[in-house]
Amino acid sequence: MTRATRVRALLALVAVALSLYVAATVPVRLGLDLRGGTQIVLETRSTPSAPADAEATARTVEVLRGRVDALGVAEPAIAQSGDHRIIVELPGVEEPAQAAAVLGRTAQLTFHAVLGTAGDASAPQSGEPADRVLADESGQSLRLRAASLTGGDVKGAHARFDQDTGAGWTVDVDFKGEGRDKWARLTGEAACRPAGDPARRVAIVLDDKVISSPQVDPSVACGTGITGGSTRITGTFDDGEARELALLISGGALPVPVETVEQRTVGPTLGAAAVTAAVWAAGIGTALTSLFVIGVYRLVGALAVVALACYGLVSYAALAALGATLTLPGLAGFVLAIGMAVDANVLVFERAREEYAARRRTSLGSALTAGFRNAFSAVADTNVTTLIAAALLFFLGSGPVRGFGVTLGIGVLASMLSALVITRVLADLAVARPSVRRRPQLSGIAGIGAVRERITRRDSDLMRRPRRWLAVSAAVFVLAGSGVLVRGADLGVEFTGGRLVEYATDRPVDADRARDVLAGAGFPRAVVQTSGEDRLSVRTPELTEAEEDRVTEAIGDLGGRADKLRDESVGPGIGGELRRGAVIALVVALAAQLLYLAARFRWTFGAAAVAAMAHDVVVLVGVFAWLGRPVDGVFVAALLTVIGYSVNDSVVVFDRVRELARRDRKRPFAQVANTAILQTVPRTVNTGMGAAFILAALAVLGEGSLADFGLALLIGLAVGTWSSVFTAAPLAVELHRRGREPVAARRAAAG
Repeated sequence: MTRATRVRALLALVAVALSLYVAATVPVRLGLDLRGGTQIVLETRSTPSAPADAEATARTVEVLRGRVDALGVAEPAIAQSGDHRIIVELPGVEEPAQAAAVLGRTAQLTFHAVLGTAGDASAPQSGEPADRVLADESGQSLRLRAASLTGGDVKGAHARFDQDTGAGWTVDVDFKGEGRDKWARLTGEAACRPAGDPARRVAIVLDDKVISSPQVDPSVACGTGITGGSTRITGTFDDGEARELALLISGGALPVPVETVEQRTVGPTLGAAAVTAAVWAAGIGTALTSLFVIGVYRLVGALAVVALACYGLVSYAALAALGATLTLPGLAGFVLAIGMAVDANVLVFERAREEYAARRRTSLGSALTAGFRNAFSAVADTNVTTLIAAALLFFLGSGPVRGFGVTLGIGVLASMLSALVITRVLADLAVARPSVRRRPQLSGIAGIGAVRERITRRDSDLMRRPRRWLAVSAAVFVLAGSGVLVRGADLGVEFTGGRLVEYATDRPVDADRARDVLAGAGFPRAVVQTSGEDRLSVRTPELTEAEEDRVTEAIGDLGGRADKLRDESVGPGIGGELRRGAVIALVVALAAQLLYLAARFRWTFGAAAVAAMAHDVVVLVGVFAWLGRPVDGVFVAALLTVIGYSVNDSVVVFDRVRELARRDRKRPFAQVANTAILQTVPRTVNTGMGAAFILAALAVLGEGSLADFGLALLIGLAVGTWSSVFTAAPLAVELHRRGREPVAARRAAAG
């Protein structure tokens, strides 16, 4: 064993051991879309006296944290996002209306002396003008003095049921510090008024509404007031109202008002189904991929499968160690990265096969070493371009899309460790064994493989007429892209704003029939889509809770019963913001890929690869438009992943073009490109098959957005494979030819 192999073996052992420890001791936190619950996004609003800046939002977070804790939700999460946004996650909360109402209340609490009724013409006491006129609990208008106490004087409050006096549910309020003295003075002044006089009352106001205005008890002495620093709020409260009032009083007032701009609720049944589907997809897809890799690459393929298992362990441990939240798109990204991790192994094994076939007398170890050396640049470039896409998802995306970017980035780094360190250690040790050296065919790298053998025998010249392939790609581009013009892209609720509710019904519901029924119920703009036999989603403009109840009732009448699985509400402002963010992400992704490829290769390669990526984006969006599938945040994640797939394939081809061109600078560029394509086809086919098993499992076994995600990536995989060979390469040939022709013309003119 060489010194370099020992170092790699030690690094692999440490990484696996550490990952085992983290995986066993640190659980990964599941997102609400996987375990069920409600996410509420609040936005702070400025007032004439208080700007909604980052500091005010931070103070608002602290107040809301107290309210959330008082709700009694297990493992809640509240975090500031930017200067104006606050994200609240409430696991297990399936009816968010009350929680949203509690969080959204400003809860400005004040205590006032009552000067009289609005119809009383007598002058206010102490010569003070009335601060405001508000209706009491019975609807009578009261004139109130300026506030004597505020919520800042309150220490805490709790709800209790008073059985002794028969008052029912009440709220006991405790004052702190100077608040005790203020309360004594306020009640002492009121006690000086005769019984029955409105001025003997004290008004307790919450958000400009009188919630209680009791008379001071006759036992309270004039001028002395109520001592002890507490009072009791009575009224016609039930237990929920009393607890909510106590929560708002204890939590305190919000520094600035907040508005709910986005709300998502996922039932635990849907979350569990998503996890189960993803686990089955991962298990079946990984098993099929493993069998395929072993069948093609034999011993080294089996070792690559072991390395893939280590990759999964390292990825999981990294997610747990970073405290990342695993969401549905993130879980899909985790499963997807298993297929992507195959790519680096395939690149190495194919280069090792080439080396062994080119030099018959070389040893298996030498061929394997050359394979890792020759494949490194392609592996590095493909992984860097994917990391660029992952970074863009994280910095430009939001919510689940950011989670996908995190898991994709971790997956890429883990796959490099798996392929370049763990696989290499295992393969080096295996091919060095005498039994393998005696029977090199067992290794999997001693033969060129069926795909390469067939290609070598035919010796096709694909780049003889590159414009034909460009014409076919253009036809596919126009045909698919016309779907956006003819059918229109079905933008999801994230981008349009409005309400999306997904139901499970007892019996199948026809979408057209549901649209007619909802139109008759007053919702003519409702968009209805079915998924499977018993799933149905309804998308409408913004709905009140009462209107949503009517929609649910109408669907229930058609389907026997309508169980709400998912409920999303997005304001129009944030929908437009997400639309702009998605477009910016796509433009920046294309620009970033172009800059990187132009720096790593020549500009013609970069331009050709970016054109192929743009082709793939339009084709994928167009196909989804023709199929009537939603273009939502999960689709954007898939779209950016397809960009990574597309550029990966193009990079592998252009990396081989660059290598061959350096060897023979006089050879025509079209011939070089053709040879590069033929040499990289085995890698493209084998990598594509490995990823296709995973994606097909997602598309078939997944439901809803998970199935759409798998379908989008399957289409993207097919289109990306085509475009790297029949769009990017022919376009590079044409750009090279156009660049060479003016030079030749200038030389002829100068001669």
